[in-house]
Amino acid sequence: MNEETGTTRIIAIANQKGGVGKTTTSVNLAASLAATHKRVMLIDMDAQGNATMGSGVDKHNLDNTILEVLLGEAKLTDALIQTGETQYALVPSNATLTAAKVDLLGIENREFQLRNQLKPVVDDYDYILIDCPPALDMLTVNALVAAKTVLIPMQCEYFALEGLSDLVETIEAISETVNPELRLEGLLRTMFDPRSRLAREVSNQLSKHFGDKLYRTVIPRNVRLAEAPSYGQAIFDYDRRSKGAIAYLALAGEFIRRYGEQEQSTQHARSD
Repeated sequence: MNEETGTTRIIAIANQKGGVGKTTTSVNLAASLAATHKRVMLIDMDAQGNATMGSGVDKHNLDNTILEVLLGEAKLTDALIQTGETQYALVPSNATLTAAKVDLLGIENREFQLRNQLKPVVDDYDYILIDCPPALDMLTVNALVAAKTVLIPMQCEYFALEGLSDLVETIEAISETVNPELRLEGLLRTMFDPRSRLAREVSNQLSKHFGDKLYRTVIPRNVRLAEAPSYGQAIFDYDRRSKGAIAYLALAGEFIRRYGEQEQSTQHARSD
């Protein structure tokens, strides 16, 4: 990690529940931050390779992936791909990553593999986003050990809060043991339909429980947002006038403002 300067933001985007907009958020937040001229890396840690395909990269035709990086068979720079229009760096993934769950078991300090591989390049980026698999497995643990914060995308539905408590407990456990820097970045409401009474009720509960950890930006349920991955494009490139594009650009703006406020408060604390 960037322990000397602390300026690089390493964010794990995680939720063990699938279908909550995790990869959609990873790709579109990376693209939106890059559009504001931030230096961004996106790491695909999911064997489904959806973030890779959604970035316009063929997951079936790769020389190196995050698997080779985690196993120490390639440097992270060997796997980096610069995406086209969106202009962020991608560490891709595909189905071979499934082997990592077994192969990592034979490696000493296996939970530190991603963290160690990031050290030589971390200062080259403003934001490093890690798209985690929909499971609390060794791949997710690697992401949480490497990260400074965790962003949790979630739908406002009946079982959302139950799964959320398990993930928060995992974050706390890793913070208390191997990564004391790790904290909750925030919760992002995705695929939100304001006409749904249940969605509004869960949203209110999240606001009461998490306060300012709940992002003001809400990602709406949006057809164009759902279409974009099939074209290998972020929503910003696919249809920048869509509600989904506007929402993710707003999220990027909220991200940048939050970090600016945090840095100012840290500087004030040091001067005091």
